Amino acid sequence: MILKGKLFKFGDNINTDWIISGRYKFSITDMKELSRYLFEDIRPNFYQELVANKSIIAAGNNFGMGSSREQAPWVIKEAGVLVVVAKSFARIFYRNAFNIGLALIEADTDLLKESDRINIDLDKGKIKKEDKLVSKFNPWNNFQKELIKSDGIFNYLEKHKGFSI
Repeated sequence: MILKGKLFKFGDNINTDWIISGRYKFSITDMKELSRYLFEDIRPNFYQELVANKSIIAAGNNFGMGSSREQAPWVIKEAGVLVVVAKSFARIFYRNAFNIGLALIEADTDLLKESDRINIDLDKGKIKKEDKLVSKFNPWNNFQKELIKSDGIFNYLEKHKGFSI
């Protein structure tokens, strides 16, 4: 499985309030509508920069720190972001992201630059730019791939175990 897209770069310690401001958490409940305010406090008009299903976010350490609100990974996914690549993720954000079907990869992001066009090979654990290897990560296992293909844990369970909500 290979993901291709344009890179948008952020730094360390990107918290959930920067991903989606808390001022919207009760007034906007539709995640697609809420995604229009993605990173609004640290990168105004970011949503307009995205190319749906062809955008990749890269960051440094501790991406998604802060509250356990599921809105943070959900608005990233609803904005059409393919995957978030970071050196590390906050534990709760990591779990919430996979639960809703947002792909995450832990890898060194130092050689990735804003607007790079990159290819991510989930099976081989490689990130390439212009056919040049720029980072490696642990290849995804079958469960991770199925969870993302299923669009989250509820759909996965329904598909594989007969579970339904």
